[in-house]
Amino acid sequence: MSKRDPYVELAFQAIRHYLERGEPLPLPPGLPPELRERRAGAFVSIKKRGELRGCIGTFQPSEPTLAEEIIQNAIRAATQDPRFPPLRPEELREISVSVDVLSSPEPATPDQLDPKRYGVIVESGWRRGLLLPDLPGVDTVEEQLRIAKLKAGIGPEEPCRIFRFTVERHGP
Repeated sequence: MSKRDPYVELAFQAIRHYLERGEPLPLPPGLPPELRERRAGAFVSIKKRGELRGCIGTFQPSEPTLAEEIIQNAIRAATQDPRFPPLRPEELREISVSVDVLSSPEPATPDQLDPKRYGVIVESGWRRGLLLPDLPGVDTVEEQLRIAKLKAGIGPEEPCRIFRFTVERHGP
């Protein structure tokens, strides 16, 4: 691993390895203990020349370790985000990667939200939408909830359960 943030480096190496070899990156030696021992949901975001190129994650852990969570979500962000075609190996030199590690979601009311500090999850039945915190152009609770509901397919006036979470951001 290089001197870059170990979370970002792991995500980037997972993408590179998968694009070059078609298989997930094995856990590299020398990972910090928190990556090997901790479990948490994580989002991996890929940008190309400053524009979103892929973003996929989990709000609760689905892998045995945070490192494996990051590896799997990095691969999915690069190859399975339905908004974008799969990343190509020749794009690797043009991308930047960030990793957001999520706290456990907690129930919240709109007055307990702050789009700069908290991400939000909205739920109605099986429909669920998530929006990370501190996104450009999302400055109000109303806008944050509107976008999260839209992502979930929940109508603007439809009641829903609201959860908030914080993120530990790694990378740009």
